[in-house]
Amino acid sequence: MPLGQRVVLIGGGHNALITAFYLAKGGFKPLVLERREMVGGGAITEEFYPGFKTSTLAHTLGPLRTEIARDMELDKFACEILYPAPRVFAPKPDGGSLLFWNDNARTARGIANISERDSAKYMEFADALDHLTGVLDQLVSITPPAIDKPTPEELWTLLKTGRNVRMLGKKGIFDLLRWAPMAVADFVSEFFETELIRAVIAARGIFGTALGPWSAGSTAVLLLRAACDTHPVGTASFPRGGLGSFTRALAESAKQAGAEIRIDAEVQHIRIKDGAVAGVVLTSGEEIAVDAVASGLDPKRTFFHLLDPSQLDPTFANRIKNFRSNGTVAKVNLALGGLPTFSALDPTEGFLEALSGRIHIGPEIDYLERAFDASKYGEFSPAPYLDVCIPTILDPELAPEGKHILSACVQFAPYKLRDGDWDLCRRELGAVVIRTLSNYAPDLPSLVEGMQVITPKDLETSYSFTGGHIFHGELALDQIFTMRPVLDWARYKTPIRGLFLCGSGTHPGNGLSGASGANAAREIIRDLR
Repeated sequence: MPLGQRVVLIGGGHNALITAFYLAKGGFKPLVLERREMVGGGAITEEFYPGFKTSTLAHTLGPLRTEIARDMELDKFACEILYPAPRVFAPKPDGGSLLFWNDNARTARGIANISERDSAKYMEFADALDHLTGVLDQLVSITPPAIDKPTPEELWTLLKTGRNVRMLGKKGIFDLLRWAPMAVADFVSEFFETELIRAVIAARGIFGTALGPWSAGSTAVLLLRAACDTHPVGTASFPRGGLGSFTRALAESAKQAGAEIRIDAEVQHIRIKDGAVAGVVLTSGEEIAVDAVASGLDPKRTFFHLLDPSQLDPTFANRIKNFRSNGTVAKVNLALGGLPTFSALDPTEGFLEALSGRIHIGPEIDYLERAFDASKYGEFSPAPYLDVCIPTILDPELAPEGKHILSACVQFAPYKLRDGDWDLCRRELGAVVIRTLSNYAPDLPSLVEGMQVITPKDLETSYSFTGGHIFHGELALDQIFTMRPVLDWARYKTPIRGLFLCGSGTHPGNGLSGASGANAAREIIRDLR
């Protein structure tokens, strides 16, 4: 087929923008259609209270894969990334705390004040994750192979991956095979005896999932995230101006490469003819003829809202129906009249620096597990696990002078509540978050001037995440790699000729790394050529 074909991308999230960039570079004519008045998907900046702007949903960056940032030259589009020196501040209700710095050795010195053994083990743990980098990095950057009839290219890729695995040595291979199916609580217990350290590191294996620290396979999620950032506690980076400035830069780079982007352009359905994509129809009635479509939406919305399910193979449709995508994360944004005082910090020394990264609220493994337990029964915990940041410390222009924003990702908040509905429980969830934070920063309630509570139901109705799942589908052992979104269809193609997936519902489907979008672009270009 000739180059210059029209490829429509549905949705303007970060993965779709990255796919559009690579398609344009490959000689195609990508057109991004975004339903809302701005691109960005889950990575946007909005004013939620007069004078207060924040990253509405996600509040930290990926990290974006290095090769994508290089190819898209984001530094040319006013995208400045802020990197706090401490990645995580982890307080305890009794006043104790730990700081996890960019520099692992510095973190280990701080841990030594609590446990000499854990200080040494922290460096050992960091080295263990670094040792896995080659294998994990390659796994997230390849297209999952066909299970039944892998192509020669796939076999070659698997061979190269196998070589990297062998380079781990006998112990490394054994560890990798043993760790992946483990509960992350058991995994961290093999290294650490201090509960606070265990909880902060284990949280990487449960963030955004319907898994508790004692759930089997939660270590696989941690390792999947370590492929993008091997630091023990994960990433902490913030685009100046919020995540909306990051996705605006992606959009500008894609447009400069030759992509076209339209906002306020909602796709009503995808038109199919003879088992292949023929066009897309907008809610305005406009119809656009296409050679291919790449959906950045989640798999369920793509196949059950934009297509007539009767056009799908029943086995495939049933598998997509069973793709688990009920979310467990809510978001609470607070407009504060001043900076809260955390009891665990000396307000005269290093206070601002300590709060400039992420703040972890969840001091013990059992605390995290109890928060998860509530969600299993359709309730949200009175003591939730919180991933918090105060973006105005590094980026004061997000709020009026002297005032601050507190952004909190809240777990576990089930999509389906056993009693009542989210419209009735919205303010109660906000009150729970404020009350939980007041155990660590007693003056916080008196500083709150405004509050925005985004429930899993809001994530579905306002932001088009089916089930309110921030990753477009559950991250679990049976829904990753060759099984994401479903077995036999993990290669970004779909049973409809010319229809592809490029969102987080595909491999590796994890945060703002951009890997799903870049991988999908590679497969779309190969298929259309």
